[in-house]
Amino acid sequence: MSESRIAFVFPGQGSQKPGMGREVHDHYESAAQVFDEVTAATGVDARKLCFETEEETLRQTQNAQLALFTASVATFRAIESKAKGVAMAGHSVGEYAALACAGVFSVADGARLVQKRGDLMARAGTLRPGTMAAVLGLDDPKIEEICSAVSSQDKVVVVANYNSPGQIVISGDIDAVAEASKLLQEAGAKRCIPLNVSGAFHSPLMHDAAKSMGEALSQVQFAESNPAVISNVTAEPGTNWQELLERQLESPVRWTESVRKMIELGAETFVECGPGDVLTGLLRRIDSSAKGISAESAESIRTLQEELKA
Repeated sequence: MSESRIAFVFPGQGSQKPGMGREVHDHYESAAQVFDEVTAATGVDARKLCFETEEETLRQTQNAQLALFTASVATFRAIESKAKGVAMAGHSVGEYAALACAGVFSVADGARLVQKRGDLMARAGTLRPGTMAAVLGLDDPKIEEICSAVSSQDKVVVVANYNSPGQIVISGDIDAVAEASKLLQEAGAKRCIPLNVSGAFHSPLMHDAAKSMGEALSQVQFAESNPAVISNVTAEPGTNWQELLERQLESPVRWTESVRKMIELGAETFVECGPGDVLTGLLRRIDSSAKGISAESAESIRTLQEELKA
């Protein structure tokens, strides 16, 4: 497998699960060191968070995001390949793991930023309750049209995630999401599935949280990425990450376009670093000719390493 044909991708909230990262931690010293770095940076016992936290507690935004960052960076470190591939991208909070792995900021800075992000997002959901819903089987323009028609000065619903063709997530005020879901189903959506989240992520309801995140980002030193990291906000290689990460909280995740951009840059194989295989599943819907590998287990990482050497 040619390193110039690989893209590394990092999952977002929803992929977390109890025990995440334990196998790479136990088999690879480089992965175990990431848990030490996160613990030292945040004051949170990363091993206890990932390995011992029960599902309901782990689902909480502030816990899920830090756990995902830790397990995802550890997985990438476990691959121990000098080949960083042609590009990287992360879905929502996964973008922070991608940036740490691409050398844009340190693991310690990334962990502190993710900890801050999770706290801000959880608080935002308390101050102005919101929700999200997955919309299946309807074209993007129709979803955008209905969200725009429902939204007003007093209530907001927008597209939050362009995950793959036929799989979109909407976000906003609870009543607005419910009204839009009803209209979307009447317009032909196969299903509208309410998501178990604590707020209206990637929507204007996150504006105050985004501003506070910007203050935290201003304290961090950013370097050039190696390789390119594709931005959630623009679906292009990112440069001004302080601005992009602030905007990310209230902007849609353009995942479909991001995957297509990585393919345009030469990626043929996508390696998902972290728990689960959500992004690998989305890849099949975006471009069935691309190969997806979930690098969660020690066995899958060993196989990948052998293919990289070939």
